[in-house]
Amino acid sequence: MRTVEIALPPREAADPLLVREAAAEEASLPMAAIKGSRIVKRSIDARSRHPLVRLRVELSTEHALVDAVVPPELPDVSGKLPVIIVGCGPAGLFAALACIGHGRRPIILERGKDVRARRRDLAVLNREHIVDPDSNYCFGEGGAGTYSDGKLYTRSDKRGDTGQVLRTLVAYGASPDILVDAHPHIGTNKLPGIITAMREAITGAGGEVRFGTRVTDLIVRDGRVHGVRVGDAEVRADAVVLATGHSARDIFRLLVVKGIRTEAKPFALGVRIEHPQAVIDRIRYHCDVRDPYLPPASYNVVQQVDDRGVYSFCMCPGGIIAPCATAPGEVVTNGWSPSKRDNPFANSGIVVETRIAGDDPLSGVAFQSGVERAAWHAGGQRQSAPAQRMEDFINRRASVDLPPCSYIPGIVPVELDAVLPLEIASRLRGGLRAFGEKMRGYRTNEAVLVATESRTSSPVRIPRDPGTLEHVGVKGLFPCGEGAGYAGGIVSAAMDGIRVAEAAVRVLAER
Repeated sequence: MRTVEIALPPREAADPLLVREAAAEEASLPMAAIKGSRIVKRSIDARSRHPLVRLRVELSTEHALVDAVVPPELPDVSGKLPVIIVGCGPAGLFAALACIGHGRRPIILERGKDVRARRRDLAVLNREHIVDPDSNYCFGEGGAGTYSDGKLYTRSDKRGDTGQVLRTLVAYGASPDILVDAHPHIGTNKLPGIITAMREAITGAGGEVRFGTRVTDLIVRDGRVHGVRVGDAEVRADAVVLATGHSARDIFRLLVVKGIRTEAKPFALGVRIEHPQAVIDRIRYHCDVRDPYLPPASYNVVQQVDDRGVYSFCMCPGGIIAPCATAPGEVVTNGWSPSKRDNPFANSGIVVETRIAGDDPLSGVAFQSGVERAAWHAGGQRQSAPAQRMEDFINRRASVDLPPCSYIPGIVPVELDAVLPLEIASRLRGGLRAFGEKMRGYRTNEAVLVATESRTSSPVRIPRDPGTLEHVGVKGLFPCGEGAGYAGGIVSAAMDGIRVAEAAVRVLAER
């Protein structure tokens, strides 16, 4: 086995034979000696005027190299002791699979609907501006990531095995490309089938997934959890994994009312900015027309403004801005891309770090909610979003009209200073000026700012013991994933789900 690093023009990098030839030359091996080859890492290097694709390639002179990833054989846990998992997002799904692997029966309680039924509610939200509080872009099978892109890039390598998460997704239907791409991405059009396959594996092994099941209370006695209440019914178990996601405000309030310790956590808030994709391609690839062998360009920017970070978040090349409210009377945006990333716009969150003072654990929720309600009123008390051209916002002038935009419920011209708090708007201006200097052409009135991008992460942390991963005050309660403040995306949430499930099984076995 030999591993080599090569860099090729995009057209050559797309040809397996040319890749093998270049790798063999780099390894000083004759082509006839190569029995197998495979790409193990792929990234775009656009630093020069002629972008290259950088590849790490493994070569074998003995046998073919095959990457067959198949679903694991799961044991039957039908009669085993249960673990309740509240939430069917990536943390909940991967926690359930881990429970099965360790001989426990997961019972997933999901307030929303399955992926197929959920799609109909999203259509009503987009076209009729009606928000279902239990079935929307944030709530439902697969969680917030299912219909908002499926980006898999993470910097959380130290928190777990990212490869295990990616291989599991491939086993249940994702493209093997996610195993090699530097910034892996599945696409909203592909994720529902993968999520369905994972759910069917869980139920096929004897686990349960109950949709339309909103948890209304935790059963806690003598400092220990004994299950949950769902309306008038009870579901009993000695372990409850709380994987509700970053928008489950009713759960946050429930914890506070019951005296279960929670803490306010910093997060970020701002807008979603949309450019024509051709503008971003021109900036990043230094060309008038993008090479068809290059993917639509993306970007990642950060700037300190008045001691706060201003940065891009969840950048979606070839994407669409989506309405992500979870209750009537608020406007929330996010972005997603299909697997081909072939829409004519590029969007990204541009957000500012918040610093919420005080001892109220729900102070961040209140701040978040206040801005979202202001956007709803400014948008005409519908899901229409307040928007302003980029240069107009920077120069504090009203936009007399707005450019075309991918946001289906529609945008309305509003001076965003009427929506955003002063501490956010002023730093946002400073960040946009800096980004315009870093990326020539980025600052343009062809770009539009759409408010608000507010659900970047949970505004609450549910503290847990670093050893057992249980809540610091309630035995058997395991806060997990984004909603608990321990993850920030699909992969990190999935890894946290695995860790928490394994900890729960271990703690229960010791007791």
